[in-house]
Amino acid sequence: MSDSSDMRDHLEGNRLDPWFDAYATRAHGLRTSEIRALFAVVSRPEVVSLAGGMPNIKDLPLEDLAESARHLVRHHGAQLMQYGSGQGWEPLRQRIVEVMTYDGIAADPDDVVVTTGSQQALDLVSEVFLERGDVILAEAPSYVGALGTFRAYEGEVIHVDMDDEGLIPEALEETIRRLRRENRRIKFLYTVPNFHNPAGVTLSNERRAKIVEICAREHVLIIEDNPYGLLGFDSDPLPALQSLNPEGVVYLGSFSKMFAPGFRIGWALAPHAIREKLVLASESAILCPSMVGQMAIDDYLSNYDWYSQVKVYRQMYRERANAMLGALEEFLPQCTWTKPQGGFYTWVTLPEGLDAKAMLPRAITGLVAYVSGTAFYADGRGGNHMRLSFCYPPPEEIREGVKRLSRVISAEKELVDMFGTNVRTHLPEDSVSSPAPDQV
Repeated sequence: MSDSSDMRDHLEGNRLDPWFDAYATRAHGLRTSEIRALFAVVSRPEVVSLAGGMPNIKDLPLEDLAESARHLVRHHGAQLMQYGSGQGWEPLRQRIVEVMTYDGIAADPDDVVVTTGSQQALDLVSEVFLERGDVILAEAPSYVGALGTFRAYEGEVIHVDMDDEGLIPEALEETIRRLRRENRRIKFLYTVPNFHNPAGVTLSNERRAKIVEICAREHVLIIEDNPYGLLGFDSDPLPALQSLNPEGVVYLGSFSKMFAPGFRIGWALAPHAIREKLVLASESAILCPSMVGQMAIDDYLSNYDWYSQVKVYRQMYRERANAMLGALEEFLPQCTWTKPQGGFYTWVTLPEGLDAKAMLPRAITGLVAYVSGTAFYADGRGGNHMRLSFCYPPPEEIREGVKRLSRVISAEKELVDMFGTNVRTHLPEDSVSSPAPDQV
């Protein structure tokens, strides 16, 4: 053990778990997601949740999908219920290539690997590339699911600044040079260029070319995660980074946001040699992705006007985003926030002295939930930010949620103005304690 804190953790672990000493070192780095921990709370009907990024699928043609399922079972049941290829079903890989043309990508189905959601694709990339102490560059802030995966493989995330136009090329270049001077080993840049989770911003077209050029020159692989690309409120996505340098980018996609998350189908498009490694890693982990999910999505893409359905989603999310931004303007003028042009989220900056994580129990008491900005950093930052999601609640609930949140923030600000930033020391213990385990 390196210090007394480690020793205490070790002794406590042994007391609570008789198998504590048997775990691999990396298992001790696993942490509960701040978002997952909120699920029990936000499922309560009286709480307006502006926390989770759950797609709203109420407009899916469920009767048509039910008929599709009956047809598949009746006519292709033996194949539907059987093992498939570890790389993924070839007809679906062809459809995925067609979907990616909207991102300006010209790909070969042979370089596509179907995965159990794009989260598994992140896991495979991490397994193939990361060793203990390797550096992953990522935007500040960054997707919480990616941070958890990188931590599980004992990589170290170094954040790179972003602004309203996305990742800042100059900051990326300087960070790479600094790490090289320190003899650190950079494995890849992880980025969400379209309608960023959690920041809501989109990487500008000019910056895309600069970032691709910097990474190519510095021999840094890019992992481009694009689950929201087709959900721009007014237009198709900007050209993918992959389209600018196919040999230097692994592109991750998902049907969870543009179709439905229950199928758990995503994919990775990778340079051929990397694709080989991803397939081997996937076969070791799951043998093959679900044939039921793959064949259902292939049938949907082949026989239904899926792009018109995407347009329905765009209109719905635009309406919800407008409700969110309008409510923020009306009820929270003391805050600032990003103005997304697509996707699910806006990123709110709190007044000076407020701590989003410390304030969350009082927000839940006020029947509104959000995600603290601390969930989206690997280095402890983010306490003065929160992510608000507008994808699931209807506009009237969004407005009510922001109104409730404004009361919490106003009360918090009054306390900070009165007592200073360390509000907790001046409040009764039960008013600042975290929710009980059965509530979070």
